[in-house]
Amino acid sequence: MNAEDTLKRISEFHGHLGPYVVVGYRMGQAANRLLGPDPFGKTALVLTGGKPPKSCLVDGIQLSSGCTLGKGLIGVVDQGEVAAVFMSKTRKATSRISLKKGIADEITTIPHEEMENLAARLYTLTEDELFDVSHEE
Repeated sequence: MNAEDTLKRISEFHGHLGPYVVVGYRMGQAANRLLGPDPFGKTALVLTGGKPPKSCLVDGIQLSSGCTLGKGLIGVVDQGEVAAVFMSKTRKATSRISLKKGIADEITTIPHEEMENLAARLYTLTEDELFDVSHEE
């Protein structure tokens, strides 16, 4: 699926395209790379809390990682961070993925009318440009 189709899918799932849902989608992709793509093989704990706009991360993570509320594989706690911890269910592996401070600052300062363009740009960044990742086996 190309970037345009993926962004459309994210927007349809979430209801609009914003930076946090795209960041969540990319976090789920990173978790799949680190822990495997099996949607039943990992769990996610999202550290944003349940209040928008940061909680939009949850929808992106659900869509890309397969860690969904319906499967009981995702939880949300309020630690005020744009981060998630993913745990493998089949091996002793944990990945903590957090948004880089510079990107987080950019999201909070950009005018509302530019959010969709920012979201599309964030989708194109590399994992290293977006995230700080710690992974333990």
